[in-house]
Amino acid sequence: MIDQSPSIEDRARAVFSARADLYIASASHVDPQVLGWLVEMAQPQPGWRMLDVATGTGHTAFAFAPYVAEIIGIDLTPRMLVEAEKLAAQRGVHNVRFVEADIHELPFDDETFDDAQFDLITCRRAAHHFSGIQEALVEMVRMLKPQGLLLIDDRCVPEDDFIDSVMNRLDWLHDESHVREYRPSQWQTMLEEAGCRVVTLSTYTRQRPLSSLTERVSPHNVAQMHGILTSLTPKQRQKLALVEKDGELHSTHWYVIIAAQKIGG
Repeated sequence: MIDQSPSIEDRARAVFSARADLYIASASHVDPQVLGWLVEMAQPQPGWRMLDVATGTGHTAFAFAPYVAEIIGIDLTPRMLVEAEKLAAQRGVHNVRFVEADIHELPFDDETFDDAQFDLITCRRAAHHFSGIQEALVEMVRMLKPQGLLLIDDRCVPEDDFIDSVMNRLDWLHDESHVREYRPSQWQTMLEEAGCRVVTLSTYTRQRPLSSLTERVSPHNVAQMHGILTSLTPKQRQKLALVEKDGELHSTHWYVIIAAQKIGG
């Protein structure tokens, strides 16, 4: 019997099509501090070509646009790219081109995606949606020039079984195209196996309200989130730094930021 259930990518297209407008001004995605960190880590050069994987509404591409020659932003959700094009026009950005593509299934017969074209590849707040994370990383590394740089910024979990379990469950309830937030140790291994040398790997946190996970989410899933959080023990609440502020629950969210260099020529 043929499995006709939607793929992770089908779910992602549906979710991000319905929520595309939220990402135009999403505090998490436009975070100037994090975007500044990425630019500082990359030290981009005027002649560089850059690929922004799962570009969404283009915030990472726009942050790098003043520093490089050309950027291609790919995303599998056409609606997100429509919003990215609008933002590019509004901001007068002319060196960014947006292409509909899935990192798992790149159009190999298109000269846009020849091997080893890019000096820099970025992937921000997206890898936890990839159905084949290792396949995606291998593809990114393949498209880098020798010694090219891969920058990852994504949601993650610390090396703690409880936090790993509860944060991945909450994120799936927020977005059913979610696959996994990885631990720093897993990122280190995955990138090395993909053919990279990890130059920098660090984590950071943000205190975020529960509403950041519940906007435009089904009542059933929102109820499950509240059920998970209200059932926590005092020790578990402490691990998440779960507190109530102005009548709303806030907790810690974890992120990883990585610079990795392609090994060999």
